[in-house]
Amino acid sequence: MNPVPVAAERNTKTAAAASHSLCLQTLAGAIAFSSNMRRLVFLLIIGFALKCSAEDLPMYRPALIGKSPDAIINRIDEKLLLRAGQKDAAVMFCAAVEKTGEVKWSATYRGTPDSRLLEQEVLRVLAKAKMIPAVRNHQPISVFYYGTVLFEVVENKPRLRIFANQEESELKKENDFVGPQPCLGGDSKFSGLHYPSAQQAPLPVDGAVALWFKIDGSGNLQEEKVVKESPPLLGFGDAALDDFASAKFIPAFRNGNPVPCEITLSIYYKPGS
Repeated sequence: MNPVPVAAERNTKTAAAASHSLCLQTLAGAIAFSSNMRRLVFLLIIGFALKCSAEDLPMYRPALIGKSPDAIINRIDEKLLLRAGQKDAAVMFCAAVEKTGEVKWSATYRGTPDSRLLEQEVLRVLAKAKMIPAVRNHQPISVFYYGTVLFEVVENKPRLRIFANQEESELKKENDFVGPQPCLGGDSKFSGLHYPSAQQAPLPVDGAVALWFKIDGSGNLQEEKVVKESPPLLGFGDAALDDFASAKFIPAFRNGNPVPCEITLSIYYKPGS
């Protein structure tokens, strides 16, 4: 047998095998590169989407009632209230609204005479209500929402309105005004209400404070002072001043635009809070 053709054939097979191996390695490298590229592209898309999502949110937006099926306005049964004998009435409420829009807790107060049925209905719907969350610095944030529910009977038909403020002058004129909302988290140091110490309030009683605020158009607290506290001399006024001293707010909104304002909020303290 001639050794030259045999060697040539062997070399040809070796070269073919090497070429095949090189192809496999190149293909594997291409697949790995493609996989890494896909992952990189995916991460870039997610990052871009999150960035765009944050930038799409406004600088400030108050928590709002909204129009979803879970919105307070859509869950209060005004026809049932009318059949139950509810007359003209008003109830004020406060709710802690999470950054998801869920209502964490709520309370009603300062109801007009004969508003018991309306108050019960408001508390019922607030327990499972969902709202449009507030936004500060382009990020969703938890806030305290202060609102007023008005119920009227007009020509034997119920009329229900909910306002995002508790200012008597604004309510009378039915202005498009949203009161400022204390922020929980973010750059706000407000962490909720803290009952006075045992040295200040040795008796476990409920306390109420009317607290006046001056807030600029960016939600910064300029001034605060106690207008009234009850009962006096038990530290409730000082507790309210301390609780809100480092608070940031969603600024007040009038006709859809942030504005500076001066308001008075009702602050309530209960033993154990």
